[in-house]
Amino acid sequence: MTLTVWDADEAVAELYGAHYRSLVRLSVLLVRDVGTAEEVVQDAFVAMHGRWGRLRDPEKALAYLRQAVVNRSRSVLRHRGVVERHDARATVAGVVPTTEEAALRHERRARVLDALRELPTRQREVLALRYYLDLSEADIAVSLGISRGAVKSHASRGAAALRSLLEDPS
Repeated sequence: MTLTVWDADEAVAELYGAHYRSLVRLSVLLVRDVGTAEEVVQDAFVAMHGRWGRLRDPEKALAYLRQAVVNRSRSVLRHRGVVERHDARATVAGVVPTTEEAALRHERRARVLDALRELPTRQREVLALRYYLDLSEADIAVSLGISRGAVKSHASRGAAALRSLLEDPS
């Protein structure tokens, strides 16, 4: 995809059409809320549109968006932590499934997301980018602003910790 000849409107529209859903899924893994994730991604696109003229390498716009989504998701989590510490009444509404299969699927998904939540932030981010978005080590490194070696290390440690957290005690 060549974005260098497009203006901000065309480039962002093309990126939006091609990557919006995967960026929302990435943010959902981090913030655990679809509505909030959609807002995070929308904000990242708006910010990129406003800064399109200052983007040094338009070919790296997707990496910029991924990094913006991860950073904005972190901000949401920090804000949420402050709110929860100061509002003991904060609750998370659950979805009531209509069938046993949906209930089991929801339970498995919740277990994985809960286990991911227990991982250190960087490990969680690397695993989400690697296994949920199927990004390469190089793409993850660019998205998070870390080395490929750090990506490998975080992925290995995160996967081991996740396996341990998800082991069946019986």
